[in-house]
Amino acid sequence: MRVVPYIDMTIGTLGCVCYRNIGNYSAVRYNHSMIEILEKTLTGYKYIDLFAGIGGFHLALSSLGAECVYANEWDAFAQNVYKENFGIEPEGDITKVDENKIPEHDILCAGFPCQAFSISGKQRGFEDSRGTLFFDVARVVKAKHPKVVFMENVKNFATHDNGNTLAVVKTTMEQLGYTFYERVLNAVNYGIPQKRERIYMVCFRNDLINREFSYPKQFALSKHVEDFLLDDENMVKDLYVERQDTFYNGEKDDKYSDTSIRLGIVNKGGQGERIYSTKGIAITLSAYGGGVFAKTGGYLVNGRPRKLHPRECARIMGYPDSFKMSKNKNQAYKQFGNSVVVDVLQYIAIEIGKTLANQEVTKSLSA
Repeated sequence: MRVVPYIDMTIGTLGCVCYRNIGNYSAVRYNHSMIEILEKTLTGYKYIDLFAGIGGFHLALSSLGAECVYANEWDAFAQNVYKENFGIEPEGDITKVDENKIPEHDILCAGFPCQAFSISGKQRGFEDSRGTLFFDVARVVKAKHPKVVFMENVKNFATHDNGNTLAVVKTTMEQLGYTFYERVLNAVNYGIPQKRERIYMVCFRNDLINREFSYPKQFALSKHVEDFLLDDENMVKDLYVERQDTFYNGEKDDKYSDTSIRLGIVNKGGQGERIYSTKGIAITLSAYGGGVFAKTGGYLVNGRPRKLHPRECARIMGYPDSFKMSKNKNQAYKQFGNSVVVDVLQYIAIEIGKTLANQEVTKSLSA
């Protein structure tokens, strides 16, 4: 395990430099931010960002030196946040975009929605994907032949429609000339104190891959929810919940854990009505859902329960404090609940960079 510099930062304040183990990666971690990559292994590569949301893929790929040449996102609120942060206005409605007019690129990124395919029974791949938003990814791949296709989806995508959904995607990518990899990863195993399991699909064009691609190795969690909370009480004072129907289970709040620690409930303890310790991890942030702690869950902070602030949600999704959030709180909660975890994407992108670098070296040696 490699020891790399660790710089502790809060908003506007630079802390001391110490050393910390962060898996096997050459990265500098900031307290409330994505990891900073020292080796920009994707410098010189261009990527496009489909179903871009507010820019999780953009942050991750750009941190390794890659250049975004096109973005697409249909939601107007997300478009505005994307443009404010990156200076690129995403094009809308991918179904109406002429794939041939999309700029040339090396890497295609896409966090497309999970939809069922109309399976023919003959596993026709590309043809089976018609009528879904994945088809729009596939037609861009077919037209542009990027070196890498990097996709993300919800965990259930792996088993959706009895596995047919994933099978169509795999078959389609293989028909288009790609080697297909997929794995479900949990953010808690990559430095982020949140249970967020997602499937990550990485595809290399068959003429490029000269060694097996490997997903990033897991490493022990060293920070918990309390490390991602805001220090300014004025920012969170309206988030505390004082109710007569608040009940605690008697669990002592004195131990750290890499799982969520439930301490109590409000009302009947349904979704959005549970109180957790900040010494554990966050529950999965959600774009939807009700309850007094809707979208974030409740956490016992300074002896009082409250939901998380949008900035705290941003931190728990790997977004740096410099990221400009939507000024509409409801939109901010929704956007982070829908987003990808930047850190996990970065670690995968590091491995993509290694595979591409190996291919370039192999090609130059054989030239």
